[in-house]
Amino acid sequence: MKRKVALLMSLILVFSMVLTACSGAKKPDMLVVHVGPDPDTIDPALNSAVDGATLISHAFEGLMILDKDGVPREGQAKSYKVSDDGTTYTFTLRDGLKWSDGQPIKASDFVYAWNRAIAPETAADYEYIFDIIEGYDEGKLNVTAPDDKTLVVKLKAPVPYFLELCAFPTFFPVRQDIIEQYDEAWAVEPASYIGNGPYKMTEWVPGSHMIFARNENYWNYGALGPDKIKFVLMEDDNAVKSAFENGEILFADAWPNDEIDAWRDKPEFHIEGQLGTYYVSFNVTKPPLDNPKVRKALTLAVDRQWICENIGKAGQQPAGAYVPTGLSDADPTKEFREVGGDYYDPSGAAYEKNLEEAKKLLAEAGYPNGEGFPTLTYIYNEGTGHQMIGEALQDMWKKIGVNVTLESQEWNTFLNTRKNGDYYIARNGWLADYNDPITFLDMWVTGGGNNDAQWSNEEYDALITKIKTETDAKERFKMMHQAEDIIFAESMLCPIYYYVDIYLLNQKVEDFYASPLGIKYFMYAKVKE
Repeated sequence: MKRKVALLMSLILVFSMVLTACSGAKKPDMLVVHVGPDPDTIDPALNSAVDGATLISHAFEGLMILDKDGVPREGQAKSYKVSDDGTTYTFTLRDGLKWSDGQPIKASDFVYAWNRAIAPETAADYEYIFDIIEGYDEGKLNVTAPDDKTLVVKLKAPVPYFLELCAFPTFFPVRQDIIEQYDEAWAVEPASYIGNGPYKMTEWVPGSHMIFARNENYWNYGALGPDKIKFVLMEDDNAVKSAFENGEILFADAWPNDEIDAWRDKPEFHIEGQLGTYYVSFNVTKPPLDNPKVRKALTLAVDRQWICENIGKAGQQPAGAYVPTGLSDADPTKEFREVGGDYYDPSGAAYEKNLEEAKKLLAEAGYPNGEGFPTLTYIYNEGTGHQMIGEALQDMWKKIGVNVTLESQEWNTFLNTRKNGDYYIARNGWLADYNDPITFLDMWVTGGGNNDAQWSNEEYDALITKIKTETDAKERFKMMHQAEDIIFAESMLCPIYYYVDIYLLNQKVEDFYASPLGIKYFMYAKVKE
C-alpha cells in the first residue's frame, strides 16, 4: 500500500476482552489526531494509500480483523470453515449485524463489493488482489451468498494469507443501493458514507478536519473508546509539529526530519518497525528511462547509507533489494531477504565502486559523463524528508552527469500524477498489505493498478500467475525470488531504504495501536486524566 510520509503486516483491531480499563483513564469525548492531509479517496475499493486505509478502517470492517499480534480473528464473521483441500471458505456472519444507518448487513453485500472491485468501470488499483478467487479471469468471482448470513468463497488454489485479505480494506463490504444512488460521490458526503465499522463519519471539512462518531449499530459498540475522533487534515509537517506541541492534537503521523534528533529521546517519540520499502519509480516508457542500463546507472549512483544516516535518522536500513526485511521465507527460521540477498551493495563503503559502475553503464547507454542526457524532473509529495531526499538524489545523480529538477506536489495531485504515468522519476513507497512477499511482487503485473512504473514483462506476468496457484511452499518461494530477480535484471525501480514508522503520541493516550502495515487505530483509545 502506498505510504504518505515515511512507511504495512496487517490491519490491527483489538477485541474488548484484551482491553482493560486503566486507573485514571477514561473514554474521551473527542480524541483529536493527525494521520495525513485530505485523503485521495475513502472508497474501500479505490483507496491504495495508508492514510486512507486508516480512515476507512474506522468506518468499515471485513469478515476478519487482525488482533494485536497480526493473527486473523472473526470480525463481521461469527465463524468460518475451510474445506479439506483449502480452496473453499464458508463464512457465517454474526447475528444482528447492521450498517451505520440501521439497515441489515447481508452476505450478498460482500458479493457485490468484491465484484465491484474487479469491475473495469470501477478501475480499482487493487483489482488484481482478487485474482486468487475462481471466476476472476472471467470477470465474475465465485463468491456466493446462499442466504443472508452465509458467504461461500472458492479459491483457485490454497492461499496461505487469505484470512488476512479478508481483513484488508479492499475486501470490506459496501452498500449497492447507496453507490447506485450517489455514484462516486457516495464516499464524499457523511450522509451517504454508510459503513459497517466501529465509527461513522459525521463531518468532513476539506483542508481542515474529519469527524467520526461511534457507530451505535456496531456489533462491538460497548468496547469502543472516544465518543468522537477528529482527524485534523494537514500536509505541512512543521504545522503538524506545532499542533502537537500546542496540545491541539494528541497524535502526529508526520514530523520534520530536522527535528528528529531533538525529539528521539522524548517519551512522546516512537519508532516502530514496518514492512515496507522507500524507493524511486522510473517511468520505463519514457526515453531515456526506457533503457535498463540508464535505470541501473541511476540506481547505483545513490548513496543509501548517507541518506539513512543524515536524513532518515531513525534506524532505516539501506535497501539492496525491493522486498523488505521482516518477511519469512519457505523456511520460517529464515527471512526472505536473507535467502534472496542484495542485488548490489547498499553500504556506504561500496558507494565509490558503485559510482564508477554507474558511470560505465551510462557511457554504454550512449551518455558518457552524462553528455546528451536530457534534464529530467523528479517529483515528490510535500514533506521535509521527501524534499531532503530529492535534493540528495539530485546531487548524487549529478556526479554521473545527470541533471534533475525537483518538483513538489500536493498529496492527491501527486498520487494521480504518478498513477497516470505523467512523470519521469518519482518518489514512491510500498508497505505490505499482508504478511507475504507476494504483496510486493504482484503489483508489477502488466496493467496493474499500482504499477506506477508502467512496466510490462511477459515472463514476470507468467511467473506471478504460477506463484498464485502453486501449493508447494518451497517452489512458491523459489519463484518469488525469481520474480524479484527479473525486477533487478531490468532495474525497473530504485530502492532507497527499508521503512520504520515514526509518530508522536501524547503520553495521556492509552490503548492506541499501530500496525507494521502502517494503519493506525484509535477506536479503543482512552485518555488519562
